Amino acid sequence: MTDWTNPWLMAALALLLLALGAWLLHAWQIRQQRERRRIPKHWPLGTRALTNSEELRVWHWLCRAFYDHHVMIKLPVTRFTLPRQREQSMHWYQLLGSVYCTFTICTANGRVLACLDLVGPSGLPRGTRALKQSLLAQCGLPYKVVQADHLPSAAEIRFQFLGESPSNQAMREREQEERAMIAAQAKLRTVLTRQRNKRGQSDFSPLSNWPHSAGGGLRSDLDSQWQDDNSFLLPLDSRKGELR
Repeated sequence: MTDWTNPWLMAALALLLLALGAWLLHAWQIRQQRERRRIPKHWPLGTRALTNSEELRVWHWLCRAFYDHHVMIKLPVTRFTLPRQREQSMHWYQLLGSVYCTFTICTANGRVLACLDLVGPSGLPRGTRALKQSLLAQCGLPYKVVQADHLPSAAEIRFQFLGESPSNQAMREREQEERAMIAAQAKLRTVLTRQRNKRGQSDFSPLSNWPHSAGGGLRSDLDSQWQDDNSFLLPLDSRKGELR
């Protein structure tokens, strides 16, 4: 008959129960981890806007100011920085993984040029601002903090970020306007040419029966007028001959 009053037996039984409890707890934790990693059939998530109203307004302003660059939004600093020592990558990623700038200016080939933070009335925490200023300055990237109601001019922000003088900016804007005008003229010329080709010569076929058409008088004048004197296609100073 088992003597349950034996202290050695009671101690062994207690150790067995503790081991069983530890094993059950470990098994339950593993199961919970698997459940968390399992892809759900129905995600408890929905979509939301990428920006609020103030961020959207500043985003549009930056896109106009940096019309020749790309303006990225809420880009983590870990996307455009790299540890000098590979073995410390995880340490710096854990430290900086949640740090991002509201807007990042970059070139068409993905090279970052500058960063800008939009803050509300309460401002930006001193530690966060000091971290970004120190990090970005040592990476050679300009950094600026603005408020939606106190934005600098396009010339000022381009000078701060790109070192571009206002005169150079005005020249670039004129060049952009000229290129846009030339592109619009070329597009209009293509559309009109396509429309004439679709209509063919049927629209002008009655003219061949008019008097003096054998000499090419009226038909020739119309063709010449469409090609050389169409102000919708060419500016006035591009016409052949002098204006009268």
